[in-house]
Amino acid sequence: MSIQVETKDCTAVSDAELEEMADLCAERPPHFDIGFLSKQREEWVLATQVREGTRLRGYSLSTLERIGGTPSLLIGVATIDRTARAESFLRAMMADTYRRAVLAFPDEDVLVGTRLLAPEGMRAFAGLVDVVPGVDHKATGEERAWGRRLAKRFGADGRIDDRTFILEGDGTETGGFDFGGPKVTPPEDAPTCFDAIDVAGGGRLVAFGWAMAEDLAAGKLGGR
Repeated sequence: MSIQVETKDCTAVSDAELEEMADLCAERPPHFDIGFLSKQREEWVLATQVREGTRLRGYSLSTLERIGGTPSLLIGVATIDRTARAESFLRAMMADTYRRAVLAFPDEDVLVGTRLLAPEGMRAFAGLVDVVPGVDHKATGEERAWGRRLAKRFGADGRIDDRTFILEGDGTETGGFDFGGPKVTPPEDAPTCFDAIDVAGGGRLVAFGWAMAEDLAAGKLGGR
C-alpha cells in the first residue's frame, strides 16, 4: 500500500488526529498520550503525518526557526509505528520535513536537532554531516555549545551534560524522537551511552547534525 505524507500547521491538527497519534504508542513506552500531545501541539509549529492508506503510521511535531541566526529544524516529538515498514515511514516523514526546510531556508545549511530515546533514532540523521554525538567522538567547544543551546530550546536548560549530550530527566513527561521496529537496527556509528539514560524518568540524548544546502536543494535527504 502506498505511503502518503502531509505537513500542516499544528493549529490545524484536530483532536481526532491527536487521538490517532496517541494510539501509536498507547501500549508501549513512551506513552505519548492525548493530553501530552495536546500541549505539544501548542509548543510546535508544523505537524507531519505519514499514512499507509488511511492508517496513521507516523508523525512529527517540529519547527523551522533561527537559533542565534542559524537556520534550524527542531523535531520536538515524533513517533513511528513499529511495523516491518518503519524505516520507509521514517524516510517519507523526514523527506517532507526537509522539503519544508529548503523552502524556509533556500541556499543555507540547516542544523537538525532532536532528543532521542534509543540508538535506533539515529536513523533519522541519515544523509546529514557532522552528526553529534557519535562513537568515541570528543565534542568540540562549538558542538558542546550547540548541545546547551538545544537543551535550552527544549526547555531543559542546565540539565545537559555537554560532553556526553545526555539530558537529565526531571520526572515529567518529556518529548523526543520515538523510533524502532522489528527490522530496525542502530546505525554502526550510534553512540553507546543509551544504557546510562533514564528514559522513563524523562532522560534523553540531545543529537544534531547538518543538512547541507546542496543536498536539501537536490532532494537527496529522506526519500521513500
